[in-house]
Order: sequence, then C-alpha cells, then structure tokens
Amino acid sequence: MNMLERLTIYVGESDHWRGKPVYIALVEEARRRELAGATVTRGVMGYGKRNHHRIHTARIIELSSDLPMVVTIIDTPEAIASFLPLVKEMVVGGIAIQETVNVVHHVPTTHSPTGNA
Repeated sequence: MNMLERLTIYVGESDHWRGKPVYIALVEEARRRELAGATVTRGVMGYGKRNHHRIHTARIIELSSDLPMVVTIIDTPEAIASFLPLVKEMVVGGIAIQETVNVVHHVPTTHSPTGNA
C-alpha cells in the first residue's frame, strides 16, 4: 500500500519538558504539526540505561514508579524528518527509533462499517 515512517520514542513517565510530561508534549506537538497520528502506550515493566539497576513496574505496591512510556508516530518520511529536531530537544532521557514500515491496510476514521461516511 504505502511506505511510511514509524517513529517510536521511549521515555519515562516522570520525564518533563516545559512543565508537562514529555509523552503528552510529544503528542500535542505532533497534533499541532498535523502529523498523521500518535499513540502512547504505558509499559507495565522495564528498565533503561539511565537507571538500569532499578526495574520499574506497575505492581500495586509500586504505583508511584517511573513507568516506561512509548510514543509511536507514523507519517511520511518528510513529516517525520521535520519532527525529529523537536524530538531531540524534548527527549533528554530516552531513545527514539525511526524505521520504514509498509502499510498494508488503512481505513480512515470517517469510514463507517456500512460504507456510508
């Protein structure tokens, strides 16, 4: 169907940028710039280079943990490339991965199951 780019950004839940959680700021900025879409997923467990001796988990006892947050954005190579400088500015304690993906099926959100938009 289409070759697009997927930008996957891993940050900590407690990471902030200009007074806002980084994962929220990333999604808001992606929307403002009219990127095709963004999704945030909260990890239930993980660790990273910054604090590799401590595993963060969503167990009941540790609800205040700094859980991993994953922001995924898919758009054209040009749109992702123009967004990357801001990602590099905002993400100071995480990692961003860019890869080409082959979109094999996409149904716009205005599509209804009966075929009537």
